[in-house]
Order: sequence, then C-alpha cells, then structure tokens
Amino acid sequence: MAPQDALSDALSADMAAVNALIRARMASEHAPRIPEVTAHLVEAGGKRLRPLLTLAAARMLGYGGQDHVKLAATVEFIHTATLLHDDVVDESQRRRGRPTANLLWDNKSSVLVGDYLFARSFQLMVETGSLRVLDILANASATIAEGEVLQLTAAQDLKTDEAIYLQVIRGKTAALFAAATEVGGVIAGADERHVTALRDYGDALGIAFQIVDDMLDYGGSATVIGKNTGDDFRERKLTLPLIKAVARATAEERSFWTRVIEKGDQQEGDLAQAMAILARHDAISACRLDALGWAAKAKAAVNSLPEHPLRDILSRLADFVVSRVA
Repeated sequence: MAPQDALSDALSADMAAVNALIRARMASEHAPRIPEVTAHLVEAGGKRLRPLLTLAAARMLGYGGQDHVKLAATVEFIHTATLLHDDVVDESQRRRGRPTANLLWDNKSSVLVGDYLFARSFQLMVETGSLRVLDILANASATIAEGEVLQLTAAQDLKTDEAIYLQVIRGKTAALFAAATEVGGVIAGADERHVTALRDYGDALGIAFQIVDDMLDYGGSATVIGKNTGDDFRERKLTLPLIKAVARATAEERSFWTRVIEKGDQQEGDLAQAMAILARHDAISACRLDALGWAAKAKAAVNSLPEHPLRDILSRLADFVVSRVA
C-alpha cells in the first residue's frame, strides 16, 4: 500500500472530520459560486497530503483533542487558495486531471474565491486559540506569496541558479509542508526538539516533492502529474532540470534557451529539442539525486521522533515521493 493511502487509512476518522469541516466552511449563504468553485477543486480527487501531515504529526505525538482537525482544514484551505491563484497566474487549463476553475468559470471568480478561502483559513486557525499556531501559518502564507512573486521574476531569467530555485520552491511548496507538520506538533504540546524535527521533515519533504514535480514535467504521464507534460516549458518556467542544463550548455544550446525561455519564441519541435538537451547533460538524473538527498534529510528528521506506526509511514512517504520518477 502506498504511504499516502496508509496515512489515509490510519487517520480515516480524523480525515472524515476534516472533510466535513471543509464542506461546512466553504459554504456561503450569499455567494453560491464560492462553494461551486471550491468544490470543483477540493473534491477533484486530491490526496489531501498536507492535512494528513498535520493530523499525523499531532496524533504521533499524543494529541487527543480536536483542534488538529481545524488546523488540517486550515492547511487544505490555504493550499486550495494558492492553487486557484496559481492557475490564474500561469493561465493553466488542467489541474488534477480536470479543467481548471479559471477555465470553467473565469479568472475573477478564481481570484476572489481564493481570497475567500484564505480568509476562512484564518478564521479556523484563530479558533484554536494558539498565537503560535497563528504565527506559523501566517508566516507560511506570506512565504508562499513571496515565493510565487520571486518565481515571476526568476522563472524566465537564464541567470537564475539553483540557490534561487531552492528559495522559490521553499516558498511556494515547502513552506506549507513545513507549517503543516510543525503546527501538528505545536498543538500536541510536543517537546521543542520534536517540533523542530517535524518542521525539518516537512521542509525537506516539500523540497523533494517539488523537485520531482518539476522533473515529471519532462517525462511524467499526465495521469501522474495531473497536467499536460511540458506545461512548465510552454509557460517558460526555468525549473531545476532546465537550470542544470543551462549551467552546462554549449553556446548553441544557450542560444536555444534564450530564444524559447527568455524571449518566448517557441516553435514546433522545441519541447522535443529541450528534452534531448536535458538527456545529453543527464539533467533529470542529476535532479533525481538532489531529490533523493532531500528525501534522506526528511527521513533523518522524522526518524528522530519517538517510535510510532505513523512515524514509519511518514518515513516511507519520503521514499515514495521520489519513487514517482524511479
């Protein structure tokens, strides 16, 4: 059984409560489009990985209350809001294998419903009565937005290096993974070293997850990635595979990257040529080594926590994330 499915099974009662809370809080008495747009994305078959991480962290460290359910719903609302906004910014047409909300409705609806979900998430986190939880999730929300803005300026600049890339994905992806696990430990009243280990696990897992996602854009199936292969290339996003290829580029290859990424002059056959250059420089294999390194860091962090069946599943999850590009 895949670790995500094992997590879902182990936390099924908690997850049912989270799903019920999400449905209740995404309702709107005055604007029926809000639950329509939200339901399209929330109920599209996503794995609910981030809320599962919050539930697992809390339960693993002995939490017996119900505030972890509110925090898990909070994390999912923040994630859904960012997806709605991202699809508008990226002009995406597919998400989780389905047409995006901005395609089915419009950009205005996606942006405003995303804003509504952010507001709902802050209402939920306040209800836990923990200022520290509020601080962690508010900081994560700001970091996510900062990462997305940084990506706007860095994505089409061939001077973007691996350090800037790491800063981008730490913001846009890893920040919410880290917050999801950290708040689970905080609400459980865990020892500080355990809270730190949970945060480190989420951070490393999120980085590995995003590196793998960026690799899959150059060879993953649409079923696995939930979008069209080559979307990042068409959107001129300078992700890690391209950054590695650009760093090793010949003069002719650099001219190609300048045309298709910086200038946006893409022609028939350019994606195939890009993938050929990636293969020539073994860029995908190099990315996989990076992802494996981050997965190992995630496992080291979570394995420092007290023994628990959920801890073992979280450790296997780090391996599973990278296995998607085995």
